[in-house]
Amino acid sequence: MAGLQADSAIPQGLAEAKKDEFEYEKRHHSVDVASASEFHEPDGIHDGLTFPTEEERATLRRVSDSIPWSAYLIAFIELAERFSFYGSSVVFTNFIQQPLPLGSHTGAGGKDGVSGALGLGQRASTGLTTFYQFWCYVMPLFGAYVADAHWGRYKTICWSVGVAMLGHLLMIISAVPGVIEKPHAAAGVFSLSMIIMGIGTGGFKANISPLVAEQYKKTKLYISTTKSGERVIVDPGYTVSRIYMYFYFFINIGALVGQISMTYAEKYVGFWLAYTLPTIVFCLCPIILWIGRNRYVRSPPTGSVLAGALRILRFCLRGRLSFNPARTIRNLKADDFWETAKPSSQSIESRPSWMTYDDNWVEEVKRGFKACAVFCWFPIYWLTYNQINNNLVSQAATMTTNGVPNDVLSNLDPFALIIFIPVCDILIYPALHRLKINFSPLKKIGFGFFTGCAAMIWAAVLQHYIYKTNPCGEYAGTCETPSPLNVWIQTGSYVLIAFSEIFASITGLEYAFTKAPKNMRSLVMSVFLFMTALANAIGEAFVALSADPLLVWNYGVMAVLAFIAGTIFWTVTRKLDRQEDELNNLDAGHVEGSLAQQGATASKEH
Repeated sequence: MAGLQADSAIPQGLAEAKKDEFEYEKRHHSVDVASASEFHEPDGIHDGLTFPTEEERATLRRVSDSIPWSAYLIAFIELAERFSFYGSSVVFTNFIQQPLPLGSHTGAGGKDGVSGALGLGQRASTGLTTFYQFWCYVMPLFGAYVADAHWGRYKTICWSVGVAMLGHLLMIISAVPGVIEKPHAAAGVFSLSMIIMGIGTGGFKANISPLVAEQYKKTKLYISTTKSGERVIVDPGYTVSRIYMYFYFFINIGALVGQISMTYAEKYVGFWLAYTLPTIVFCLCPIILWIGRNRYVRSPPTGSVLAGALRILRFCLRGRLSFNPARTIRNLKADDFWETAKPSSQSIESRPSWMTYDDNWVEEVKRGFKACAVFCWFPIYWLTYNQINNNLVSQAATMTTNGVPNDVLSNLDPFALIIFIPVCDILIYPALHRLKINFSPLKKIGFGFFTGCAAMIWAAVLQHYIYKTNPCGEYAGTCETPSPLNVWIQTGSYVLIAFSEIFASITGLEYAFTKAPKNMRSLVMSVFLFMTALANAIGEAFVALSADPLLVWNYGVMAVLAFIAGTIFWTVTRKLDRQEDELNNLDAGHVEGSLAQQGATASKEH
């Protein structure tokens, strides 16, 4: 947030008036520390920069800044964590569902066999793995609260890594010879490891994503000159977007290498190795966290601000709720909905005792709630994406694979992401910027829904031809003879899903960071992650379509849902999209405006 001294457009007298007003608020209304800290930049990050005029904002090309090295270190920590997460969970299905192979002490199936351990069957396997996914994406809500209110993001991540390490060790114990041969004991230890791993993963995921973007400290647009002499605007929003693209790039490197290597470790050596190798890689997390401890930009905890944000919302709702739904919606969408909660809208004598913030805090809370409203559409997107984790794997098994394991093809998704993320960063997005095409975050998210829809259309058409060419017709899943269609035809679905992730998922991370109040970033990020848990819960309603002869309907329904959701999403967010620059610039200049407004109010009242 820019300090008073950073904006030369503010007259000295007005600056002094603002300081006097703040001191008055501090004495009489106990202005909180979070607000006070916004008045001055501790490191002068914007000192000496030239800021664009309105005309320059409209005409100059925008570019991103360079990415700090500390962000790459944190991205590598995420790579190691995702390697361990996906590398271990990729073998869960066989570990739970299949019995221990005859004569095996490790669960390895060998070249011609199927690996297994607990022998609990498909229903138990589906139930446990679904619970694990749901648990891992519910726990970020708890991890976010701890970070925002008590420990801060860095400390919460460190403790979460320790908890997850304990889960990894228990998982190894469940698979070592001697334990794995006792299914009941192995199942108990394994279930406990899943619960502990979920707690650690939740605390890690809620905080690592905000921490990586916080390594870039600039919040204002500023003018720069390229090597060719072109004057451009360096946009912090573009920079954050780029940080998250490469953050996601690192995620998928970890996921791809972990998933492929551990399936072979499970098959030829045993589950103990498939759980041990991810644990060894996971040990890199605490090492790199410690090495970079003095380089990371950290945000200290500010106490629980959720209660204060909800109090602001409740204050704004007064007198706006009605038994008439249309009137209620109209009142909630009114332009002045949040104005009543601003201190400048209340006389100093009539302000409630809890109104110890400035106008800018209300604007940030407003922005945070709008971001959470955007995330409410994501369960439909994740419902579409989740098809690559189950139904598309099963679809591959009904096609001619020529010796390629059917569950390996799902790695086409991270493989495509590793290729196309740099393509988007180096070619596509810069080309759009040069053409002055504003491919804003909300446009990207909407486009992500439509590319997800296209992926499901591809899968539905392919499923139709599988039924048409398979000897068993619409019961291809139970047929011993596969369809003559080559399994690599599925590539289209995976590439389209990968593009949808670039547009929707990566941008969702960016949106959660840029639109959240500074002391609620972990919380808003956890709300975004929680949408994945909701998608898993909603997905249970569509299980009946996930079997022959209804699979064409399954993919068709997903395509229709994604298309409708994308259309409605863009319809309701167009107005918000036009406010993108204004919302991003809250951190850069609205403090001054809100304080000037309060100073004017104070002068009138005194």
